Amino acid sequence: MATLTVFEYDTPSGAERAIAELGPLQEQRLIRILDAAVVRWENGTKKPQTRQLANVAGAGAMQGAFWGLLFGLIFWVPLLGAAVGAGLGALTASMTDFGIDDDFIKRVRADVIEGTSALFLLSSDAVPDRLADELRSRGAQPSRLIASNLSGEQEDRLRELFEVE
Repeated sequence: MATLTVFEYDTPSGAERAIAELGPLQEQRLIRILDAAVVRWENGTKKPQTRQLANVAGAGAMQGAFWGLLFGLIFWVPLLGAAVGAGLGALTASMTDFGIDDDFIKRVRADVIEGTSALFLLSSDAVPDRLADELRSRGAQPSRLIASNLSGEQEDRLRELFEVE
């Protein structure tokens, strides 16, 4: 079963520091990274920067479309206004099919704000709380943890929809 985990950091550079620790954690078999992305929101900017981390992602990494859709729902829909947001209700509903519900989106939207960063991991073979403890012990301390477990069926459907060709 895959887990979508979001580790939030109280600084714009916090998630970047955590990236360096992912390789060793993967080598120790504490986690198997299927895909990853970072959101970095500098002070004084209106929106965050996002990027997919192909260098730490596994062979099953998905195209950026998954991250683009997820980040769009979290960060850009509120900026577009109610009319456009209402038209995207079907997209939000489709993410629910993958275990990413409206509550998950709202929590991330509320916590990842200007002056913070977040590490988004799609992984397997990991216990998010244990992973957070390992990151803390290595100096990459997340301030918050939000996780959404995906069933095997949801993971398969998500891969089918966003699979790299």
